[in-house]
This record gives sequence, C-alpha cells and structure tokens, in this order.
Amino acid sequence: MRAGWSRIAAVVALTAALGTAACSSSGESDELLVYSAQHESLTKEWIEAFTAETGIPVTYRQGGDTEMGNQLVAEGDASPADVFLTENSPAMAAVERAGLFADISPEVVAQVPAQYRPASNKWTGVAARATVFAYNTDMLTPEQLPASMLDLQQPEWQGRWGAPPAKADFQAIVAALLELEGPEVTQQWLEGMKANAKIYDNNITTLKAVNSGEVAGGIIYHYYWFRDQAETKEISGNTQLHYFRNQDPGAFVSISGAGVLASSDKQDQAQQFLEFVTGEAGQDVLRTGTSFEYPVASGVAANPALPPLADLQAPAVNPSDLDAQAVSDMMTQDGLL
Repeated sequence: MRAGWSRIAAVVALTAALGTAACSSSGESDELLVYSAQHESLTKEWIEAFTAETGIPVTYRQGGDTEMGNQLVAEGDASPADVFLTENSPAMAAVERAGLFADISPEVVAQVPAQYRPASNKWTGVAARATVFAYNTDMLTPEQLPASMLDLQQPEWQGRWGAPPAKADFQAIVAALLELEGPEVTQQWLEGMKANAKIYDNNITTLKAVNSGEVAGGIIYHYYWFRDQAETKEISGNTQLHYFRNQDPGAFVSISGAGVLASSDKQDQAQQFLEFVTGEAGQDVLRTGTSFEYPVASGVAANPALPPLADLQAPAVNPSDLDAQAVSDMMTQDGLL
C-alpha cells in the first residue's frame, strides 16, 4: 500500500517539475495507466482513493480531450493505456468509433443509469456538467435573458455575449446542438455566433469577461461559477446563472466518461477502477469535494449547493452520437477556430 502511494507522489512531483501535461508511463507491470483529460485535481482524488481502497497503484498522463482521444486512436492496439478518462463525451465517442474499448463490466452497468452511459456500454459516464448562461446582473435582468441558446444568433445580441469555441467543453455543446437540431440549424447558429460573440480562451476567461461587464453574458459550464462562489467570488461576484431548461440545446448536460481499452493486459484492474469511480465512494468524491461536478451513479446526491440534475430538464442525447470532428470542421469553416 505504502509503495503505491509513493509511486503516485512521485508522478505528481514529476508533473510539477516538468510543467508538462504528461505524467510517467506505467513502468511496473502492476500499475494501471490512465490517459486522463479530466481536471487533474479530480483525477488525483479518484486515483488516490482507489489505491487506498484496493492497493492497486495507478499512474496517469494528463492532456486535453481531443489531444488524448487522438493519441489513443493513433496508438491503436499498441497503446500502453489501460483506462481513458475525459471531461466531455465526444472524445470517448471517437475512441469508441475506432473500436478500441472493451465492454464495461456488468457491475458498472448496474451502478450507472442508462441516460448517463452510451447504449453500446463501451464506456460509462462518471460525472456531469451543465451548460449555463452566466450573466452580469448589472447589465441584464431575468426578463431580458434569452429563452433559448438559439436566440443568441439574433442581431440584438451582437457584441453582448462570449464563449470559448476552441475548448472541447464548448465544442461538446455544439456537438449536442448538431445532434439535436441538425446541420442546417447548427450552421446558422454558428454564423450568428461569428457575427455576435466575443471569443475567449476558456470558461474562466469567459466568466471573468461577464463579471467585469465586458460582455453581458457567456456560455460556460456550471461548475466554474460554483467553484468561484465557494471561494473568493473574484470572477463571479457580479453574475448569476441562467438555466435554459425545457430540453433546449442550451440545457445540454455533458457527460464525463471513462472506458477500458480493449488492448489493456490489466482488464480486471481497469474494470475495478471504473467500478470504484462509479460506486458510492468514487461518486462521493464529487459530492463532498471541490469539483462541483454532478455525480451520475450509485444514487449519490450532488453537492447541496447545486440545483438537482433532474431539475435541469436537459435534452436527451446519446453521448456516443456526438461528433466532435464534424463540429470542428463546421467551426473552422465559419472562422471560429
């Protein structure tokens, strides 16, 4: 057990020292290797809790959703990875389409409701994040808020809202729009975005711009706001969140995923990792920790600061159907990437 903890500490220290997104390779034969595109802090919490419970040591390589998904597809059956962990589901869908995942275990299936995993059972949801419209309360009243995300393409929103189109987070939202409304509506909305929106690097800079009054509102994921509210309120003190609800594309709930690589020679341990993360102990990390992401499995309730996931009236989307490549192509064509 102590040796497992020492290996994790060594990996974390190496990451900090190098200042890169890559942690050590699996090295010893008994170590699981996770390719992770989740927030690193949450990944580490899960790994440390899993190792403490099972004695199975785990290392990880950190990167973005698209980066890590593309790397797995390029590596194919030669990948050293045992588990893939993401923030958003389009990267999971890309790896699934490449035929690289093993089926998740019956134990995982039993722990995760059907709406939070793909029908194929090639991977599973492990957490969720809600699309929201953060708005500056000095610039917009509740009566002035858009009824639908699609309204943001209208001329009255020119220069008044922002978003981070280069981020996988935002591209997952557009992928849901594409799946729900089709290419014509999505193309039109992206053209409206090009005309109306101010472009930011990520969710945090978008929220900062809303808070400072640079724009009246912005599309982000909910947890960035809740994290800041729980701390200094430095970048959210002048804002509130608007939930579109009503199965609107802007009410999309993005699923963070985890899957076991079919090429892994540690199938039992990898499945145990998924069983842990989707079990009560793993999901309780989401309820009691600082991630403010939603639990999706084992009946674990969300952090009490969050509105219940069931109240968000999210549209039904099969996460395996989200096409990140099609979205990237459309956004590139419209000059958003």
